[in-house]
Amino acid sequence: MFNHKRLGVARKRRRLTAKRLAECAGVSPVTITRLENGYNEPDEATVARIAEVLGYPSSFFFGDDPELVDAETASFRSLKRMSAKERDAALAAGTLGIMLAEWVEERFSVPEPNLIDLGYEADMEAAARCLRQHFGIGERPVGSMIRLLEAHGVRVFSLDENTANVDAFSFWKGDKPFVFLNNFKTPEHSVFDAAHELGHLVLHKHGGFRASNDQRLMEQEANKFASAFLMPEDGVRSRMPCFITVETVIRAKARWRVSAMAMTYRLRSLGLLTDWQYKSICIELARRGYRSGEPEGIEREKSAVWAKVFSQLWREKTTKAEVAESLGLPLDEIEALVKGTIGNGRWARSTEAGVRPCAVT
Repeated sequence: MFNHKRLGVARKRRRLTAKRLAECAGVSPVTITRLENGYNEPDEATVARIAEVLGYPSSFFFGDDPELVDAETASFRSLKRMSAKERDAALAAGTLGIMLAEWVEERFSVPEPNLIDLGYEADMEAAARCLRQHFGIGERPVGSMIRLLEAHGVRVFSLDENTANVDAFSFWKGDKPFVFLNNFKTPEHSVFDAAHELGHLVLHKHGGFRASNDQRLMEQEANKFASAFLMPEDGVRSRMPCFITVETVIRAKARWRVSAMAMTYRLRSLGLLTDWQYKSICIELARRGYRSGEPEGIEREKSAVWAKVFSQLWREKTTKAEVAESLGLPLDEIEALVKGTIGNGRWARSTEAGVRPCAVT
């Protein structure tokens, strides 16, 4: 039976209005609207035309109900900059990410969620210290935010949106936390995004994102949490000289794996820079190109979980195309969900069929 919810997901993922999809598929806008609302059952020819326009296999539209991601339960860093199409496309990616995560969990053993609820904590410095203690990482720099998230059961995916308007977003689906990171940003920006979304997951698990005032407050809290989590106060203070220069900031930002501007802001928030020093350093950093990028920046973080999953699939001679086919998804959607989380590994070159269970720990 045709699944109207899946049509909505595919259309939004491709950033098409119902009217535009109707035009491209050669049907009336009313037809698309009625199909998405579940009022009509399309004939085979109509499904074929819609599938061709959207670039989805026809089989996709006859699967079980997808687990839709609600805008009210997802946290977006850049809600004001996003258009409705961009937001809906990202949420649709979240739905596809859940599908891929379920496919993986049916075949592999992945880490269970190990986050704590810090929604009671009003002090973001204390919240960050508490979670660092829970993770057992003390005051040292986080070697990889993606791998840290994965080690504690967060399902991490990519957002291949080709726009800076969608930074990242996160949500809970049942007892499983999800984070989606935009590959379009610098590696340092993505590290901060990951910490920001971790903040949402532990601080705002039971909170909605509907009220604009609540949204602003939650974003401020997540920003403060991310700064404190990535650059713990005691660890930063112990390594700062009495007189802080631009060179000091550049060395420090490399150690803590953050942007130069984020490092400078953190030093001011800790009272280690005066307003005049902060302004002077920001001006000099901008002159050196650190406002728009990160000269001599860090490498983009890679996933440990996806690397192990894909390595095993390659050994079992299972291709990405075969995974996509089993899910009824187009190959480009699978690639978009993992792009940037792994390198150009051998899995992409595998062509033969076959998959067997294995464990990822």
